Amino acid sequence: MKNNYGLNSIVQMKKMHPCGCDTFKVIRVGVDIKIECTNCGRTIMLPRVEFNKKIKKVITEAIEW
Repeated sequence: MKNNYGLNSIVQMKKMHPCGCDTFKVIRVGVDIKIECTNCGRTIMLPRVEFNKKIKKVITEAIEW
């Protein structure tokens, strides 16, 4: 599966955040992926391998400059 996420992409995760939202904004891409909850603004940092297992779908793809 090709990952179409990048900086500022909106992704849907398999598990919901404790606030009740399952959509997150990607704010850092590298060896680790940092995501921010679109509802409450909390941030989570995950290793890329773990993030790829937990992602359900990409809602908004990254825009190439």
